Amino acid sequence: MRIGVLTGGGDAPGTNAVIRALTRSLVGQHQVQVVGIEDGFLGMIERRTRPLDLKAVNDEVATGGTMLGSTNRASPLAYQGRDWRREVVSYAGELGLDGLVAIGGDGTLAIADALDRCGLRTVGVPKTIDNDIAGVERSFGFDTAVARAAEALDRIHTTGESLRRVMLVETMGRHAGWIALEAGIAAGADMILLPELAFELEAVIDLCRQRERQERYTVICVSEGAMARGGEAVVRARVEGAPEPERLGGIAAQLAAQIEPHLSSEVRAVVLGHVQRGGPPTATDRVLATRYGAEAAQMVLDGAWGQTVAMRDGAISRAPLSDVAGRRRCVPVDHPLLKCAASIGVSFGQRP
Repeated sequence: MRIGVLTGGGDAPGTNAVIRALTRSLVGQHQVQVVGIEDGFLGMIERRTRPLDLKAVNDEVATGGTMLGSTNRASPLAYQGRDWRREVVSYAGELGLDGLVAIGGDGTLAIADALDRCGLRTVGVPKTIDNDIAGVERSFGFDTAVARAAEALDRIHTTGESLRRVMLVETMGRHAGWIALEAGIAAGADMILLPELAFELEAVIDLCRQRERQERYTVICVSEGAMARGGEAVVRARVEGAPEPERLGGIAAQLAAQIEPHLSSEVRAVVLGHVQRGGPPTATDRVLATRYGAEAAQMVLDGAWGQTVAMRDGAISRAPLSDVAGRRRCVPVDHPLLKCAASIGVSFGQRP
């Protein structure tokens, strides 16, 4: 048996641990050949691969990024104005692949589902720091992103308190607020603004005024997809041809400019950006990624094509790619963490 593996979309800490576990299981335990495809689906289009053996993945459990490279700008469904599915399936046949393991987010899994329907047998592994893949309670990379964001918020606290400022910290997450929610709670943010709960500008100003009179500083954790009631998410750029063409960002700076005229305090916006997804994964992400990689290997051996690794009720499971592909998992408005945060006085930018 010969299996290909690729990573699509943005990098997520723990990706190499998945590749390592998959390769060690298939090559080391079952003598299956593993072929690494470079730079995601672009490697299938441009025919760039390399063999993976035990030595190649030996030291990869603790490294960040992806050893195979990745891109979110080359979908075989629509790359450079054309559909490449037939060529990709043909190239897989030339490589002698019995199947493909695609590690990626909702866009990558949607492509994997489409290729599976075209005859390239595929297994998916969910990968995103945003934790927003349908049917997956916890994606690897998320714990690392939350830890990085919480650490940054801790540092912002000291600056805000020392200089009596309002500090807005913008996190990643696209249209799901999981990173902002957990990092904000972990770091003791005074307000958390999420895409799922449209905020009211006056409510934000009121909280900052109140804290000016009392604590004299405010820390607000803002998800990049947060928006004012009746407004839209702030888009900083568009990447045509990408599975997720809109690049969100800029809400913290926009909000800072809107609230500062109403306050005595200075207001500063900080965008954490890619520091949330860079560097080595946390131990929690290393373990979760290893479990996902081992399960993907078992799915290959079981012939569980057209499915993806998932997590439900805290257990590793499987789900049809069609149930996961292109769908988003957002923070439910009745989520226990929202209730927990509200009970200790965290504001979500809404009037009572």
